[in-house]
Amino acid sequence: MFSKLVAFGLAAAAFSVFAAPASAQATLEGVRKRGKVLCGVSPTAPGFSYADDKGVRQGFDADVCRAVSAAVFGTPDKVDFVPLNTNVRFQGLQSGEVDLLSRQTTATFSRDASLGLDFAPVVFYDGQGLMVSTKLGVKSAAELSQSAVCILPGTTTLQNLEDYFKPRNIKYEAVVFENPDEWRNAFFSGRCDVITTDRSDLASVRAIANDPKQYVILPETISKEPLAPVVRQNDSNWRDIVSWTVNALIAAEEYGITKGNIDEQLKSKDPEVQRLLGVNGDLGKMLNLDNKWAYNAIKQLGNYGELFERHLGEKTPLGLTRGPNQLWNKGGLIYSPPFR
Repeated sequence: MFSKLVAFGLAAAAFSVFAAPASAQATLEGVRKRGKVLCGVSPTAPGFSYADDKGVRQGFDADVCRAVSAAVFGTPDKVDFVPLNTNVRFQGLQSGEVDLLSRQTTATFSRDASLGLDFAPVVFYDGQGLMVSTKLGVKSAAELSQSAVCILPGTTTLQNLEDYFKPRNIKYEAVVFENPDEWRNAFFSGRCDVITTDRSDLASVRAIANDPKQYVILPETISKEPLAPVVRQNDSNWRDIVSWTVNALIAAEEYGITKGNIDEQLKSKDPEVQRLLGVNGDLGKMLNLDNKWAYNAIKQLGNYGELFERHLGEKTPLGLTRGPNQLWNKGGLIYSPPFR
């Protein structure tokens, strides 16, 4: 089964490369002509991407897309969200179905080097975990021998599982599901003993269970999963727009700039804040955008910390702490290059 899934992944990669648009350099031009950003997101991932009771797309990843819209158009509302399952997300980007993938996607060597993709800065440092029902009585991954594990295709999940379990001589059965709904329902119904994906996604899965207290995420983190937005290769301008929009949200938190105080911050004497907010300099023009591009993104969506706490933080159903997703000057890994 493992070899078949690897072959499937390679075939998908080849399709992605050959399906790439001939003029990838024209993404910004196409976005402006269309009047909206087409953003690939998870169909259902509470906290990251989900439709609320009014059908409006919510979540951390969705707001990254809105920030890009605000940077390009001055408003966060010029986005069409395109739900993409894991096994078709890269094809959707390469074929031009979407301009941007903001979808809990791990940056890896092979994806960056062989799929015709470029990754923007990491927006969430994660790691793969394992979740079980409390009824199983398991407290550690070491106790999972002979278990059935629910996984999705087109992800790094199976490779990570094999890399972790094989040297520990833990035997398991991988049960593959084509879409997230089947995957979650199979676990909740008891068809699988274990469900595995990024720990943040496990928190999303648990949040929509009938009784979240019936499920426990085991303590082991079996991989590194730096999650980042993705764009097509060979379009440095569009890559820079997405990357520096993310960096602007991060820098805003570092400099104490929020949705609520950003207009007051326009009076700041700090040269970097002045450049970031477009008071001085021509950083926007270097991106072929208005010099208020970063101001518009922060004003409309807030800084990185505001996005995190609004969708993922301890007061949300996911209840995540910042951990490695704290700013670098507070012991975390989140860091923006200078705006100069």
